[in-house]
Amino acid sequence: MRKRIAIEDLRVGMYLDEFVGSWLDHPFWRARFRVEDAAQLQRLRTSGVQEVWIDTARGTDVAAARALPTAVAPPAPPATPAGAAIAPRATTRAEEMRHAARLISKAEAAVQAMFADARMGRTIEARDALPLVEAISGSVDRHPGALTSLVRLKTKDRYTFLHSVAVCALMVALGRQLGLSDDEVRDAGLAGLLHDIGKIAIPPEVLNKPGALTAEEFRSVTTHPQAGYDILVGDSNMCGVALDVCLHHHERMDGTGYPHKLAGDGISLFARMGAICDVYDAITSDRPYKKAWEAAYAVQRMVEWRGNHFDPVVFNAFVKSVGIYPVGSLVRLRSGRLAVVMQHTPGALLTPTVKVFFSISSGTRIAPEVIDLAQTGDQIVSREEPRDWGLTNLDALWIHGD
Repeated sequence: MRKRIAIEDLRVGMYLDEFVGSWLDHPFWRARFRVEDAAQLQRLRTSGVQEVWIDTARGTDVAAARALPTAVAPPAPPATPAGAAIAPRATTRAEEMRHAARLISKAEAAVQAMFADARMGRTIEARDALPLVEAISGSVDRHPGALTSLVRLKTKDRYTFLHSVAVCALMVALGRQLGLSDDEVRDAGLAGLLHDIGKIAIPPEVLNKPGALTAEEFRSVTTHPQAGYDILVGDSNMCGVALDVCLHHHERMDGTGYPHKLAGDGISLFARMGAICDVYDAITSDRPYKKAWEAAYAVQRMVEWRGNHFDPVVFNAFVKSVGIYPVGSLVRLRSGRLAVVMQHTPGALLTPTVKVFFSISSGTRIAPEVIDLAQTGDQIVSREEPRDWGLTNLDALWIHGD
C-alpha cells in the first residue's frame, strides 16, 4: 500500500516509492529505494523535499496517526507525457536558458549516479530515469535551442555523462520534428539518455585516451553497445526502443557500422535517429583526442555522410531541428556585420534570430542588437570561425540576453 507522508516522518527501513514535486527539487536520480541508514535519511530530510510516497508492502509502515490526509493511494500513476509540467512554462529565451543550466547540472549528477549504479551491478530501471527524460523534454518543447546549445559547451572531462543528456535532448527534438507521438518521443528521449550506459565496461584509460586507439583498444570500444544492452535488459519493463538504440546506434546505412553491420531497412527508425544525434554531439564536443567542431561546420560535414552513414530523410529532419546554423554559430551578414545565432525555427532555416555585434568594414565592435532575419532585408552569406576573428568569448554573446 502506498502512503503519502511528511519528510520528517520518514524513517530508516521505509521504502520510498515516489517524491512529491518536481524532479529538480531533490538530489536523487532514483525515485524508488529503501532508506538504508541514518546518513541517507538525513540527506533526504535536508534535501528540500517536503513530502514523499512510501510503499508499506516493501518497507516499514508509518503510524496511521502520522499519515497525511488522503495519504493512501492507488498504484503509482503512469509517467506523465514527455515535457509535461516539469517546470513553469518559460516566457522568454533568457528564462529558459537559466532553467536549462540548472537542469543540465542536475542531469549530469543523475547520469553519473546512474552509471555508478550500473558499475555496481544494480538494475537500471526505466521508471527511475523517466522523470529526467520528461524534464529534458519540457525544456526542449519550450525553447528547443536552449538546452541543446548549452550542453554542447561541456568540457572533455564532463563528456561521458553530459553526452547522454545531450543525446536525450537531441532525440526529443528530432522526434518532434519527425511528428512522432508523445509516447514515441518519450521513448526516444529515454533511449538517448541510456544509449551509452555500456561504456562503463570500457577501461577509462581507453575511453579517455588522448591519442589514436590501437586495434585492440578499438575492439574494446565496439563492445559497449552489447554491454549496454545486457545492462538495460535487466529491467523487464525497459522499453524496446531504448534496448534497440543502445545496441544499434553505431550501425550505418551502408553496413559499415557495429556491432552487427546492419544496413538500410535492417536499421530501425529510432536507431537511425540515435546514430545521427550521437555523432552530432560527439563531433561538436571537446574530447581527449580532438577539439570540438563548430556546430555549423559539423552540420556541413554531416551532409557529406548522408546516404552512406545516415538516413537522408531522418538527417534532413535533424537539420530542421538544430538548424543549418545552430544556436551559437558565428555568421557573416550581407550588411557587413558579424552576428551570433540566438534562435531558429524549422520553417526558416536560413533566417534565424541573431545578435549582431561587429562591423567588418571598421573592424570594431558595435552595440549588440538582436534581429530576426526573417523580418529584415539582411541575410547570412557565410558561417565564420570564431578563431579567425580572434573571438574567444563568443559564448557569452548568445548565452546571455534575448
